[in-house]
Amino acid sequence: MKETISISLKGIENFLSLEEIAAHSKASVRLLEQLVAGTGPGSDFLGWLRLPETITGQLGRIEKVAKHLRSVSDTTVVVGIGGSYLGARAVTEALSHSFPALQKEKKHKIIYAGHNICEEYMGELLEVLEKCNYSVVVISKSGTTTEPAIAFRLLKNHMESRCGKSVAADRIVAITDASKGALRSLADLNGYETFEIPDDVGGRFSVLTPVGLLPIAVAGFDIKEFTEGAKSAASITRDNKDPQTNPALIYAVTRNLLLQAGKNIEVLVNFNPKLHYMAEWWKQLYGESEGKEGKGIFPASVDFTTDLHSLGQYIQEGQRILFETVLSVKSTPEKIKIPFEKDDQDQLNYLAGKQLGEINKSAETGTILAHNEGGVPVISINIPALNAFYLGQLMYFFEVACGISGYLLDVNPFDQPGVEAYKKNMFALLNKPGYEEAGKKLKEKLK
Repeated sequence: MKETISISLKGIENFLSLEEIAAHSKASVRLLEQLVAGTGPGSDFLGWLRLPETITGQLGRIEKVAKHLRSVSDTTVVVGIGGSYLGARAVTEALSHSFPALQKEKKHKIIYAGHNICEEYMGELLEVLEKCNYSVVVISKSGTTTEPAIAFRLLKNHMESRCGKSVAADRIVAITDASKGALRSLADLNGYETFEIPDDVGGRFSVLTPVGLLPIAVAGFDIKEFTEGAKSAASITRDNKDPQTNPALIYAVTRNLLLQAGKNIEVLVNFNPKLHYMAEWWKQLYGESEGKEGKGIFPASVDFTTDLHSLGQYIQEGQRILFETVLSVKSTPEKIKIPFEKDDQDQLNYLAGKQLGEINKSAETGTILAHNEGGVPVISINIPALNAFYLGQLMYFFEVACGISGYLLDVNPFDQPGVEAYKKNMFALLNKPGYEEAGKKLKEKLK
């Protein structure tokens, strides 16, 4: 039987009593029940809760389409923003080689677009695509979200001018609404292969839909293992009403008790750079779910040991307004040992014969102890290994914990009304039809 991720509160004991956490976890079981029953705020967007079971019927088709894209192209551009790309990127970056461009064995490349409006980025992307045989997976519920819509228009135009409309149509897959929206209309008109974004799943909870699974499969990773990991996480979180053994419940309660104690910033820490985009996905998940009505914990992230030489000073001795959550990976496939040097000029012979992973673990343990002594509470999320199964576990665990945590804050964790504010101003400044009056007012303000 496979292991499961687990939570350790050793780094919390100097700041909160375990009895207090246990009592609040017990009292919060009702919120888990509310989440699962769909009787809380945002109940129209709880389809993600059952995805580990309901998505299995689509895995065969997703794998078939991924195989086709890999056969007709050497590169796939994934077009999307926010939850439409971060989940897939978190998984593919965690499972990929750190230096794919330098590998002798050339694997199918995944490139991302539509997550910014930077002219240099897009210009350089189109430049490299001139030398690629590429396909496109475009992800958008409406098809009118500015960043991905612009990127897709440019890429569609570029591909059609290079290889014609019929070849382009064979290499474009649209993941969008089942029946409505600009991208659905465009896909139907041009005959693109399509997958549906379920109406009851918000973008940041969509990694277990084709939104996340198709890019992961195109990258060559095992989506069946990934969904199996999520299914195993469902059994220890969604389906587990024991407050002493449910890690999602314990995590949600602990972080909210720390917030009440004045720790309003949570820093997600990794000691493996492959987890950088996992933190980016996590920041959107929690920031967009909880940051409303003047409430919420601000989600930040660091890559250690790298950032110990930059942000480490602030974490150690700055304002005592933060806590850390460490993603602690138990095992590594590499076996690199430090060699012995006769002259020992760098004074590292005390490490000779030690595995690099052991040294990294010592850095992790030493950092937690130092930060604890400096007044920083530390939660540890223990991950048995970095593979598709445990990434599926981890992401589903975070999703369930996010729902409970939002309810603890008394907010709807499944909407994001504040996201529209910048869009309205941008549309007004660009004279989008219907925004002319708003544009005049803004331009007066800017004088």
